Amino acid sequence: MKAIGYTDNLAIDNPLSLTEFKAPDPQASGHDLLVAVSAVSVNPVDTLQRQFAAQKGNLPRVLGYDGVGIVQAVGDDVTLFKPGDRVYYAGDITRPGSNAAAELIDERLVALAPKSLTDAQAAALPLTSLTAWEALFEVLGIDPTDRASNQHRSILLINGAGGAGSMAVQLAHWAGLHVIASASRPETIAWVEKLGADEVVNHRHDLVTEVRGHGHQYVDYIFDLHDAGRNWATMAELIAPGGRIVSITHAPGVDVDALKEKRASFGWEYMFSKAIYQTDMLSQHVILQQVASLIDAGQLRTTATQFLSPITAVNLRQAHALVESGRMIGKVVIANQEA
Repeated sequence: MKAIGYTDNLAIDNPLSLTEFKAPDPQASGHDLLVAVSAVSVNPVDTLQRQFAAQKGNLPRVLGYDGVGIVQAVGDDVTLFKPGDRVYYAGDITRPGSNAAAELIDERLVALAPKSLTDAQAAALPLTSLTAWEALFEVLGIDPTDRASNQHRSILLINGAGGAGSMAVQLAHWAGLHVIASASRPETIAWVEKLGADEVVNHRHDLVTEVRGHGHQYVDYIFDLHDAGRNWATMAELIAPGGRIVSITHAPGVDVDALKEKRASFGWEYMFSKAIYQTDMLSQHVILQQVASLIDAGQLRTTATQFLSPITAVNLRQAHALVESGRMIGKVVIANQEA
């Protein structure tokens, strides 16, 4: 089958940074689905893996941590899906990804794709939806069904216009929280407001001043989607006594003692953890089912904003370049058919 991958860690403007090659046709066994891939999206993890992770083995490494497609075959232990099902998923960082004609994916990480979206629109959702859902409702411990209590609680989302931020704004708004999202450009401010942010603060300015300028001495929750190390002092100052902070970014050398006086807590969100350690994998199937239901009910929307077609090395290199620019709003998607 055709696949697209990398052998060496090269700059994305190098034509050899992502190349097409022939890979063995995968065979489904156990809990695996064999999915014919029709659409993918690119996340920062794709670009970071390509730039810094060493390739091991004889063939190029295939990236891609969002996928939409049709189930072609199933392993002997599969109970949730059948051939012909249209599915979406975020995948497993330890296995070859979705930048190929077909992919093997554990059924417990998969759900039926939203019926109301095209393949391209659906491909924007899995990784960022799982990241936002797990961060908000698992790590921070927010109960999304308790809207009466949540309306009295505030959350600061640092970098609300990116892929995961765009889903976090929507999910926090859906759960009833008072949502303060950071954005810095007119177009990103308009985007997060459209997604449900109650207030917008500028992360290019001092966030403590910005947040307190809106009348919030402290916030109950903080979700860092940008740079926990750089934002640490700001988060420690703004978090409420007994509040909770979660981050998806690196935080080398942070002073955790800064949270002690407030009895505040800090936790990590890493969407791939469940697949890596084979723990609670079925929860990702359930989360993606719930997200699809919310999408089809009109309570959430796709965050796809840029579309490329078809899935080729050239278009994947263009998508990586867009993500690496640091100016993406929402997600870039590559599909074999026009959106």
